[in-house]
Amino acid sequence: MNVLAWILLVVYIVVCLALVGIVLLQKGKSMGLGSITGAADTFYGKNKARSMEGTLERVTKYLAIVFIVLSAALVVVIK
Repeated sequence: MNVLAWILLVVYIVVCLALVGIVLLQKGKSMGLGSITGAADTFYGKNKARSMEGTLERVTKYLAIVFIVLSAALVVVIK
């Protein structure tokens, strides 16, 4: 393997570990019985994008995109 492939592989492993860590930090989506009564429509729920959960979701989305792009790049570089 050439130098570019090794660099991509190291970045790929770092992104994989970061993605696993970020996903494990997120809370579950189930609201339980609170979603039936409308308790999900709180101030915290309306401002979710500014909260820690919103940030974690956004970072997860970007890391997933980088993961897919790096996967494709590794296939192209190694072959």
